Amino acid sequence: MNTSIISVPVHRIGEISTTQDLVAVEEPLQIRVGDTDVAITMRTPGHDRELAAGFLFAEGLIQSPEQIQSITCDERGGVTVALPEGMAINAGPRNFYMTSSCGVCGKASIDSLTEALQACDRASLDLNEPTVSAEVLFALPEKLRAAQPIFEHTGGLHGAGLFTASGELVAIREDVGRHNAVDKLIGNAFLDKRLPLSQNILLLSGRVSFELVQKAVMAGIPIIVAVGAPSSLAVQTALRFGITLVGFVRDGRGNIYTGAERIPS
Repeated sequence: MNTSIISVPVHRIGEISTTQDLVAVEEPLQIRVGDTDVAITMRTPGHDRELAAGFLFAEGLIQSPEQIQSITCDERGGVTVALPEGMAINAGPRNFYMTSSCGVCGKASIDSLTEALQACDRASLDLNEPTVSAEVLFALPEKLRAAQPIFEHTGGLHGAGLFTASGELVAIREDVGRHNAVDKLIGNAFLDKRLPLSQNILLLSGRVSFELVQKAVMAGIPIIVAVGAPSSLAVQTALRFGITLVGFVRDGRGNIYTGAERIPS
């Protein structure tokens, strides 16, 4: 049974009828590290192990999959990440609460992202690679839409897709929260020891905010393409860390905000 979708009764406007409609599920997930509660996120169930791992990595709380002893999901909506004996994370005074729309509330600064990158021993990206043609970028949204099974039924989920520089789909994740979809995508690569994703493109089905660029920076993704608009801090962050950021990609058009070197005309 697909726990990401449920059927609910609806009244059709303009019709005297009652029927059933499919909606995306939104439920809380508690992320714990050992006995410490680290975050609560409102997410669409599915890929919870990836979500927890991707979130902890993107926030700089862990740096490698070897630091994870196990990840356990329980029936009460919780994920517990166990670290090796004697190891602890330093979450400081932060208690993360994430809604499905806001992303990480608090601790949103370029300086903190720089510190997290230093912990991962990684600097800014190489602006010379990979190069991607505009034709490849323009074809990505349709490829993402075709690969979104839950969106096709509900129309209510954000999609995040990872593509090669030639436009081949590597992986896709869906969620009611755009930041959750990206965490799941990055968490998958993190657990498979495929980071950094220095030859890949991240495609987002909506707008681009700071925390989404933050996650791409941590994962080493050089190109972000979005159907929607970027925020000012998203543009500043992409510029600071050498990311190519392209927004409003639709109908054979798009705006390059940073890193135009990777998209030769």
